[in-house]
Amino acid sequence: MGLVSISGWFHMARNTTIDAKVLGFRVRHLRKASGLTLNELGEKVGRPAPYLSQLENGRVEAKLSLIDDLADALSVELAELLDPTPPDRRSELELGVARAMDDPRYRALGLPQVKVTTKVTDEVLETIVGLFEALPESEGADGDVNQSQRAGDRARMANAQLRTEMRECNNYFADIEGKAKEALDAVGYPGSGPVSERLLTAITAHFGFTIERVRGMPRSARSVTDQRRRVIYIPDRDGLTLRAARTVVLQTLGHFALDHQTTGDFADYLRQRIESNYFAAAVLMPEEVSVELLQREKEEKDISIEDLKEMFYVSYETAAHRFTNLATQHLGIPVHFLRTNAEGVIGKAYENDGIQIPAAADGTVEGQRLPRRWGSRQAWQSSDGFLLHYQHTTTDDGEFWCVTYVENNSGRNPFAVTVGTRKEFAQYFRGGDTIRRISSTSADGQPDPALIERWKDVAWPSAAQRSHVLTALPAGSQAFSPFPGVDLVDVYRFLDRQ
Repeated sequence: MGLVSISGWFHMARNTTIDAKVLGFRVRHLRKASGLTLNELGEKVGRPAPYLSQLENGRVEAKLSLIDDLADALSVELAELLDPTPPDRRSELELGVARAMDDPRYRALGLPQVKVTTKVTDEVLETIVGLFEALPESEGADGDVNQSQRAGDRARMANAQLRTEMRECNNYFADIEGKAKEALDAVGYPGSGPVSERLLTAITAHFGFTIERVRGMPRSARSVTDQRRRVIYIPDRDGLTLRAARTVVLQTLGHFALDHQTTGDFADYLRQRIESNYFAAAVLMPEEVSVELLQREKEEKDISIEDLKEMFYVSYETAAHRFTNLATQHLGIPVHFLRTNAEGVIGKAYENDGIQIPAAADGTVEGQRLPRRWGSRQAWQSSDGFLLHYQHTTTDDGEFWCVTYVENNSGRNPFAVTVGTRKEFAQYFRGGDTIRRISSTSADGQPDPALIERWKDVAWPSAAQRSHVLTALPAGSQAFSPFPGVDLVDVYRFLDRQ
């Protein structure tokens, strides 16, 4: 049982308020003092390294039994592990910054989240904590004036923070993988191939629900669940294909499988959405068989998102998302993912390979436009909408390889999905040997001054219609354009061609 008695342990647990962040700092401090890596500690306590990384970052709450195992593995008494004070001044400062980031007063300022790395000095942390502590307790008399704007800023910042957290764990969530595997094992998934409609029904029943296809679904809802009758309503077959239905049902079940609760906090809402989507993908593309395919293809230097897509009967976007969950954790390959429209405007993004995705001042990338020479935009010039576009791109941050798929069967809103990595990993991918090489450095990106001079007072474009005018106004724009949402350099080049 470790270094205290069982009765002493439970007495301590009942009478100690465990701060997940402080516990995480203490575990990290004691682990490093013991000379253990995350993998080595994980072997001692029977937990994967990504889970322990999340625990050390204060993102998961450890069960009592795990805390006991950690104390044993680190050769310390429980009292030392559960000490409510940070283990050193550096940890105290990092904790202070983390709490500042979570405080509504800080979020209301519209400032970006601070990612604390070893390169950030103690003096910088002291300054941030000191400035935060100097903030007034209330927003003042004008606190209600810009509530809507501040709510939007908080939503954007919450999204940026989630991207940071996803990057830190390589977009791999071991606990959700475990929940998905439990569900598949419970219904007898054969270990290969797509999840059939029969298995989908069995998984739904495993969680105590039934599925009903109906007409007249609210357009704003992908599904509606009656928790009293335990029924999940989805659109009928005319409104939702089998492939789409599997995803919608599993995304809905994910909320219940992961014990999500009703929340009024936008950050929690986004987190729940990401987790439920992750659960759905982990069921549709089980970890073990997916990794087996990807590892084989890595050995053959022939990794392809297309193969995941075809093996599990999912969309290219879903397969690409799932690849980001597994690539770094199991293949050791850092990656980036982008979903963009025909104008190069970002809808979704993820990266842990060092590529610098355009971001607003608050750190958000949604609504920002990619450089015109990136593969995500070059792919639209292909005459074949189903052709995979492979490209090496030299940027200010190094050379990257990517593959882009243009999905133009989505009605009025076609989009492109891009997966990429650093050049040294391109060798493992189908299309990694492409001869298409393009430079997109800051120097290359400067438009011809003579072009701008010729057309700046002559061109008058009419912006393409959007569902809302503000979609053309990404946050963090440095100056207002007289034609919001229009790429004026493209317009000038068009006029030159005419």
